[in-house]
Amino acid sequence: MTPNPRKKCLVEFQLAEQPLRPGEVAIVGAGPGDPGLLTLRALMLIQQADAIVYDRLVSPQIMELVNPGADRIHVGKASGCHYVPQEETNELLVKLATGKRRVVRLKGGDPYIFGRGGEEAEVLVDNDIDFQVVPGITSAAGCASYCGIPLTHRDYAQSVTFVTGHRKADHSLELNWAVLAAPGQTRVFYMGLHNAPTIVRELTAHGLAADCPAALVERGTTPLQHMTVTTLEDLEDTIRREDFQPPTLIIVGDVVKLADKLARPAQAGWDSALTRPA
Repeated sequence: MTPNPRKKCLVEFQLAEQPLRPGEVAIVGAGPGDPGLLTLRALMLIQQADAIVYDRLVSPQIMELVNPGADRIHVGKASGCHYVPQEETNELLVKLATGKRRVVRLKGGDPYIFGRGGEEAEVLVDNDIDFQVVPGITSAAGCASYCGIPLTHRDYAQSVTFVTGHRKADHSLELNWAVLAAPGQTRVFYMGLHNAPTIVRELTAHGLAADCPAALVERGTTPLQHMTVTTLEDLEDTIRREDFQPPTLIIVGDVVKLADKLARPAQAGWDSALTRPA
Protein backbone atom coordinates (compact mmCIF):
# COMPACT_ATOMS: atom_id res chain seq x y z
CA MET A 1 0.00 0.00 0.00
CA THR A 2 1.30 3.44 -0.91
CA PRO A 3 1.82 5.62 2.20
CA ASN A 4 -0.42 8.64 2.51
CA PRO A 5 1.96 11.66 2.34
CA ARG A 6 -0.56 13.89 4.06
CA LYS A 7 -0.88 11.54 7.04
CA LYS A 8 2.89 11.21 7.22
CA CYS A 9 3.25 14.99 7.32
CA LEU A 10 0.75 15.31 10.17
CA VAL A 11 2.42 12.53 12.16
CA GLU A 12 5.84 14.13 11.75
CA PHE A 13 4.46 17.44 12.96
CA GLN A 14 2.87 15.87 16.02
CA LEU A 15 6.04 13.98 16.91
CA ALA A 16 8.14 17.12 16.53
CA GLU A 17 5.99 19.13 18.93
CA GLN A 18 6.59 18.92 22.66
CA PRO A 19 3.39 18.67 24.73
CA LEU A 20 2.34 21.47 27.03
CA ARG A 21 3.57 20.50 30.48
CA PRO A 22 1.78 20.98 33.83
CA GLY A 23 2.89 24.29 35.30
CA GLU A 24 3.88 25.76 31.92
CA VAL A 25 2.31 28.81 30.29
CA ALA A 26 2.06 29.24 26.52
CA ILE A 27 1.49 32.82 25.40
CA VAL A 28 -0.24 32.24 22.09
CA GLY A 29 -1.24 34.54 19.26
CA ALA A 30 -4.64 33.58 17.84
CA GLY A 31 -4.37 35.77 14.75
CA PRO A 32 -6.93 38.38 13.70
CA GLY A 33 -10.03 36.17 13.88
CA ASP A 34 -10.38 33.76 10.97
CA PRO A 35 -9.63 30.29 12.41
CA GLY A 36 -7.89 29.42 9.14
CA LEU A 37 -5.11 31.82 10.15
CA LEU A 38 -4.36 29.96 13.39
CA THR A 39 -0.90 28.36 13.37
CA LEU A 40 -0.53 24.61 13.75
CA ARG A 41 1.37 25.07 17.00
CA ALA A 42 -1.32 27.35 18.39
CA LEU A 43 -3.99 24.79 17.50
CA MET A 44 -2.06 22.00 19.18
CA LEU A 45 -1.59 23.98 22.38
CA ILE A 46 -5.19 25.17 22.77
CA GLN A 47 -6.30 21.55 22.38
CA GLN A 48 -3.89 20.42 25.11
CA ALA A 49 -4.51 23.17 27.64
CA ASP A 50 -6.68 22.67 30.69
CA ALA A 51 -6.89 26.43 31.36
CA ILE A 52 -7.42 29.08 28.66
CA VAL A 53 -7.01 32.72 29.65
CA TYR A 54 -8.32 34.68 26.69
CA ASP A 55 -9.00 38.21 25.45
CA ARG A 56 -12.14 39.62 23.88
CA LEU A 57 -10.40 39.81 20.49
CA VAL A 58 -10.16 36.03 20.23
CA SER A 59 -12.99 35.10 17.85
CA PRO A 60 -15.78 32.69 18.82
CA GLN A 61 -14.78 30.50 15.87
CA ILE A 62 -11.33 30.00 17.38
CA MET A 63 -12.73 29.37 20.86
CA GLU A 64 -14.73 26.49 19.37
CA LEU A 65 -11.40 24.74 18.70
CA VAL A 66 -10.29 24.88 22.34
CA ASN A 67 -10.11 21.70 24.43
CA PRO A 68 -13.77 21.25 25.52
CA GLY A 69 -12.64 20.22 28.99
CA ALA A 70 -10.54 23.32 29.60
CA ASP A 71 -11.50 26.07 32.01
CA ARG A 72 -12.13 29.26 30.03
CA ILE A 73 -11.28 32.48 31.80
CA HIS A 74 -12.16 35.72 30.03
CA VAL A 75 -9.96 38.70 30.85
CA GLY A 76 -10.92 40.85 27.87
CA LYS A 77 -10.28 44.55 27.76
CA ALA A 78 -11.96 47.35 25.88
CA SER A 79 -10.86 50.95 25.59
CA GLY A 80 -11.90 52.71 28.79
CA CYS A 81 -13.46 49.51 30.19
CA HIS A 82 -10.98 47.05 31.67
CA TYR A 83 -12.87 43.95 32.80
CA VAL A 84 -9.77 42.54 34.49
CA PRO A 85 -6.82 44.81 35.32
CA GLN A 86 -3.53 43.69 33.80
CA GLU A 87 -2.03 43.12 37.24
CA GLU A 88 -4.81 40.65 38.09
CA THR A 89 -4.25 38.83 34.80
CA ASN A 90 -0.56 38.53 35.65
CA GLU A 91 -1.38 37.14 39.09
CA LEU A 92 -3.88 34.71 37.57
CA LEU A 93 -1.28 33.26 35.19
CA VAL A 94 1.13 32.75 38.08
CA LYS A 95 -1.55 31.14 40.23
CA LEU A 96 -2.67 28.73 37.50
CA ALA A 97 0.88 27.72 36.64
CA THR A 98 1.82 27.27 40.30
CA GLY A 99 -1.19 24.98 40.58
CA LYS A 100 0.32 22.78 37.85
CA ARG A 101 -2.24 23.68 35.24
CA ARG A 102 -1.44 23.55 31.52
CA VAL A 103 -2.07 27.20 30.73
CA VAL A 104 -2.59 28.94 27.40
CA ARG A 105 -2.74 32.73 27.46
CA LEU A 106 -4.64 33.28 24.21
CA LYS A 107 -4.46 36.69 22.56
CA GLY A 108 -5.87 38.16 19.37
CA GLY A 109 -3.26 38.89 16.70
CA ASP A 110 0.34 38.51 17.85
CA PRO A 111 1.09 38.59 21.59
CA TYR A 112 4.21 40.73 21.20
CA ILE A 113 2.63 43.39 18.96
CA PHE A 114 0.46 45.66 21.14
CA GLY A 115 -0.70 42.57 23.03
CA ARG A 116 1.09 43.04 26.38
CA GLY A 117 2.66 39.64 25.91
CA GLY A 118 6.04 41.05 26.82
CA GLU A 119 4.73 42.33 30.15
CA GLU A 120 3.22 38.95 30.98
CA ALA A 121 6.40 37.10 29.97
CA GLU A 122 8.41 39.32 32.33
CA VAL A 123 6.11 38.38 35.21
CA LEU A 124 6.49 34.68 34.43
CA VAL A 125 10.28 34.99 34.39
CA ASP A 126 10.21 36.89 37.70
CA ASN A 127 8.23 34.01 39.22
CA ASP A 128 10.41 31.23 37.76
CA ILE A 129 7.58 29.87 35.63
CA ASP A 130 8.38 28.06 32.39
CA PHE A 131 6.75 29.59 29.35
CA GLN A 132 6.80 29.64 25.59
CA VAL A 133 5.58 32.19 23.08
CA VAL A 134 3.76 31.30 19.88
CA PRO A 135 3.56 34.18 17.41
CA GLY A 136 0.33 34.88 15.57
CA ILE A 137 -0.56 36.72 12.39
CA THR A 138 -0.85 40.28 13.58
CA SER A 139 -4.07 42.15 12.87
CA ALA A 140 -2.38 44.63 10.56
CA ALA A 141 -1.10 41.93 8.20
CA GLY A 142 -4.21 39.77 8.29
CA CYS A 143 -6.83 42.48 7.99
CA ALA A 144 -4.96 44.42 5.32
CA SER A 145 -4.49 41.31 3.18
CA TYR A 146 -8.16 40.36 3.42
CA CYS A 147 -9.07 43.87 2.29
CA GLY A 148 -6.77 43.87 -0.72
CA ILE A 149 -4.20 46.21 0.81
CA PRO A 150 -0.53 45.16 0.51
CA LEU A 151 1.22 46.95 3.36
CA THR A 152 4.33 47.39 1.24
CA HIS A 153 4.59 47.79 -2.54
CA ARG A 154 7.54 48.92 -4.63
CA ASP A 155 5.45 51.61 -6.34
CA TYR A 156 3.77 53.00 -3.23
CA ALA A 157 5.38 52.10 0.11
CA GLN A 158 8.89 50.98 0.92
CA SER A 159 8.21 50.63 4.65
CA VAL A 160 5.36 50.04 7.07
CA THR A 161 4.96 51.32 10.61
CA PHE A 162 2.66 49.82 13.25
CA VAL A 163 1.51 52.47 15.71
CA THR A 164 -0.56 52.26 18.87
CA GLY A 165 -3.46 54.67 18.63
CA HIS A 166 -3.85 55.17 22.36
CA ARG A 167 -1.62 55.59 25.34
CA LYS A 168 -1.51 54.04 28.80
CA ALA A 169 -3.76 55.75 31.36
CA ASP A 170 -5.26 58.03 28.69
CA HIS A 171 -2.04 59.96 28.15
CA SER A 172 -1.90 62.17 25.08
CA LEU A 173 -0.84 60.53 21.82
CA GLU A 174 2.75 61.78 21.52
CA LEU A 175 4.42 60.29 18.45
CA ASN A 176 7.13 61.31 16.01
CA TRP A 177 4.61 62.80 13.62
CA ALA A 178 7.24 64.23 11.29
CA VAL A 179 8.56 60.72 10.63
CA LEU A 180 5.06 59.28 10.26
CA ALA A 181 4.11 61.95 7.75
CA ALA A 182 7.11 61.22 5.52
CA PRO A 183 6.27 59.80 2.05
CA GLY A 184 6.85 56.27 0.83
CA GLN A 185 5.39 54.40 3.79
CA THR A 186 2.23 52.81 5.16
CA ARG A 187 1.01 53.66 8.65
CA VAL A 188 -1.22 51.25 10.57
CA PHE A 189 -2.84 52.59 13.72
CA TYR A 190 -4.11 50.03 16.22
CA MET A 191 -6.89 51.13 18.59
CA GLY A 192 -6.96 54.56 16.99
CA LEU A 193 -10.66 55.46 16.76
CA HIS A 194 -10.69 57.61 19.89
CA ASN A 195 -7.65 59.57 18.73
CA ALA A 196 -8.64 59.84 15.06
CA PRO A 197 -8.88 63.68 15.30
CA THR A 198 -5.31 63.80 16.63
CA ILE A 199 -4.07 61.45 13.92
CA VAL A 200 -5.62 63.56 11.16
CA ARG A 201 -4.51 66.87 12.65
CA GLU A 202 -0.91 65.87 13.28
CA LEU A 203 -0.29 64.02 10.03
CA THR A 204 -1.63 66.89 7.92
CA ALA A 205 0.16 69.50 10.04
CA HIS A 206 3.43 67.67 9.37
CA GLY A 207 2.96 67.61 5.62
CA LEU A 208 0.89 64.57 4.67
CA ALA A 209 -1.66 65.44 2.00
CA ALA A 210 -5.25 65.72 3.21
CA ASP A 211 -6.40 63.54 0.31
CA CYS A 212 -4.04 60.70 1.26
CA PRO A 213 -6.00 57.43 1.04
CA ALA A 214 -7.05 55.84 4.32
CA ALA A 215 -8.89 52.64 5.17
CA LEU A 216 -10.90 51.64 8.22
CA VAL A 217 -11.16 47.91 9.00
CA GLU A 218 -13.42 46.76 11.83
CA ARG A 219 -13.27 43.12 12.99
CA GLY A 220 -11.16 42.15 10.00
CA THR A 221 -11.09 38.53 8.70
CA THR A 222 -14.31 37.66 10.56
CA PRO A 223 -17.93 37.42 9.34
CA LEU A 224 -18.47 40.89 10.87
CA GLN A 225 -15.71 42.56 8.85
CA HIS A 226 -16.59 46.14 7.95
CA MET A 227 -14.16 47.99 5.69
CA THR A 228 -14.31 51.39 4.03
CA VAL A 229 -11.83 53.38 1.95
CA THR A 230 -11.79 57.11 2.53
CA THR A 231 -9.23 59.93 2.76
CA LEU A 232 -7.37 61.41 5.66
CA GLU A 233 -9.45 64.60 5.64
CA ASP A 234 -12.73 62.59 5.60
CA LEU A 235 -11.62 60.03 8.18
CA GLU A 236 -13.54 61.45 11.14
CA ASP A 237 -16.75 61.91 9.15
CA THR A 238 -16.49 58.35 7.84
CA ILE A 239 -16.07 56.95 11.35
CA ARG A 240 -19.19 58.77 12.53
CA ARG A 241 -21.29 58.13 9.42
CA GLU A 242 -20.58 54.40 9.28
CA ASP A 243 -20.47 53.97 13.07
CA PHE A 244 -17.11 52.22 13.26
CA GLN A 245 -16.50 50.57 16.62
CA PRO A 246 -13.45 48.96 18.25
CA PRO A 247 -11.57 46.92 17.25
CA THR A 248 -10.85 48.97 14.13
CA LEU A 249 -7.55 49.45 12.32
CA ILE A 250 -6.75 52.69 10.54
CA ILE A 251 -4.46 52.25 7.52
CA VAL A 252 -3.03 55.40 5.96
CA GLY A 253 -1.00 55.44 2.77
CA ASP A 254 -1.04 55.17 -1.01
CA VAL A 255 -1.26 51.35 -0.88
CA VAL A 256 -4.91 51.80 0.09
CA LYS A 257 -5.52 52.75 -3.57
CA LEU A 258 -5.15 49.07 -4.43
CA ALA A 259 -8.02 47.89 -2.22
CA ASP A 260 -10.69 47.86 -4.93
CA LYS A 261 -8.42 46.08 -7.39
CA LEU A 262 -7.01 43.42 -5.07
CA ALA A 263 -9.81 42.74 -2.59
CA ARG A 264 -11.12 39.18 -2.72
CA PRO A 265 -13.78 38.78 0.02
CA ALA A 266 -14.07 35.04 -0.61
CA GLN A 267 -10.52 34.47 0.61
CA ALA A 268 -11.73 35.04 4.16
CA GLY A 269 -13.79 31.89 3.86
CA TRP A 270 -17.15 33.62 4.13
CA ASP A 271 -19.90 33.20 1.56
CA SER A 272 -20.82 36.83 1.06
CA ALA A 273 -19.17 40.22 0.99
CA LEU A 274 -17.62 41.07 4.33
CA THR A 275 -19.75 43.87 5.62
CA ARG A 276 -21.54 44.44 8.89
CA PRO A 277 -25.04 42.95 8.81
CA ALA A 278 -27.88 45.44 8.75
